[in-house]
Amino acid sequence: MMAITLADIASITGGHFAGSSEESGVAMPSAQSAVTQSAATGVVIDNRQITGGELFVAIAGERVDGNKFAANALERGAVGVLTSDRQAALDSGATPERVIVVADPVKALADLAREQVRRLRRTGNPDLRIVGVTGSVGKTSTKDLLGELLAYRGPITAPVGSFNNEIGFPLTVLRADEHTATLVLEMGADEVGNIEYLTDIATPDVSVVLIVARAHLGGFGGIDKVAIAKSELVRATRPGGVVVLNNDDQRVRAMASDASGEVVFFSASGANTSGVWASDTVLDDAGRASFVLHAGQESTRVHLKLVGAHHVTNALAATAVAHVFGRDLTAIAADLAVAGPVSPHRMDVVELGDIVMIDDSYNANPDSMRAGLDALAQIGRGRRKIAVLGAMRELGANSDAEHVAIGEYLAHVECDEAVCVGDGLEDLATSARKAGIKVHDARDIDSASAMLDAVLRPGDVVLLKGSYSTNIWQVANELKKRRGSC
Repeated sequence: MMAITLADIASITGGHFAGSSEESGVAMPSAQSAVTQSAATGVVIDNRQITGGELFVAIAGERVDGNKFAANALERGAVGVLTSDRQAALDSGATPERVIVVADPVKALADLAREQVRRLRRTGNPDLRIVGVTGSVGKTSTKDLLGELLAYRGPITAPVGSFNNEIGFPLTVLRADEHTATLVLEMGADEVGNIEYLTDIATPDVSVVLIVARAHLGGFGGIDKVAIAKSELVRATRPGGVVVLNNDDQRVRAMASDASGEVVFFSASGANTSGVWASDTVLDDAGRASFVLHAGQESTRVHLKLVGAHHVTNALAATAVAHVFGRDLTAIAADLAVAGPVSPHRMDVVELGDIVMIDDSYNANPDSMRAGLDALAQIGRGRRKIAVLGAMRELGANSDAEHVAIGEYLAHVECDEAVCVGDGLEDLATSARKAGIKVHDARDIDSASAMLDAVLRPGDVVLLKGSYSTNIWQVANELKKRRGSC
């Protein structure tokens, strides 16, 4: 983050110091002016992440109220606290002259990040480029691949994990500084208008839309609304920028009409009308794809380290961006060959003693669930295949039918047994049993872990998959502990 004084933070966010008049918002007394000139060099919302010099933004969440930790944040070395609850922050023991009071801390985060982008573009690295990525699936994996392919340009700032909402997005922007050459931003949405809000904070030079799939349908009200939301990124691309679109998805392909500048298509199905495409794709016994990568008149063979055929699409999207920046195709292929999982719980294949675990437990929707089960089928050929599943959340009226379909898909991939964890899986379990799958019902994470120990046999391959809120990732962590992997 480019250093910014508390006085400037108050000005940018429309806030005032807790030691000043709340009604008038007058400046702090001159005796304390040195405090207002203290500079923050980072922004955090978790007091445990403070190392010294950060601004602590106190957000009152559903389970934790950040205001209770305002004083602790200052004790740990924060230069100031930004809050909407002056009294709660002061009650925690925070020093008034270091507390900035705003109407809405989440909006204040956006205001700070927007100003950060303005300053970076004006006085930071003149070669700074912002890349925005959205899609119902594949955002985080593509973001991680971009981190590999664009590292040659210089320092990269990218989200930690899936920081892609109204809080995580500005926090990522605020991690960039004057040395950042590429700012890669992941943009999520669960309703129309979300991405427009994010792009108002940081407008991308290059925009990538991956796939429009059946995710968050409950919030959107239908897949066509999902497409409208994703197209907000295309329309927000900076003048003179480039839009990168998936030619294999008709809804994404149609977004070309929303672009004001150059459009580059990519295709995993071999559509050679695209700027970047794949042909001759094959999977090895470990579920890793190799293919011929084409870009214009160039081509080269690529062997992915990542597991799952769906990663071909993510690799092509990242390649298209790198090619836009002028990266040589041979160098791109070399980087793709060594790129492994970066963000946790995303198609991470681990040998745990005498079993193999496919940890894809970070999140789930119908399309990514099928992709995970396809990987289980490929890696588990000739072996017993076990699926540990949590519910797919936020599917609205489609939820029952989608879970029934996944239960039937378990039979399609010849899964031997399934452990259904928690609520929301009754339809999936019933359809799986009808299809001949042996199904175990686990009421919670602890019982699922114990049940899995009883189910697993030497040589088994086990997939763990579910929406984040189902906490299947905790089962994955526990399995690693019990089977000897950290």
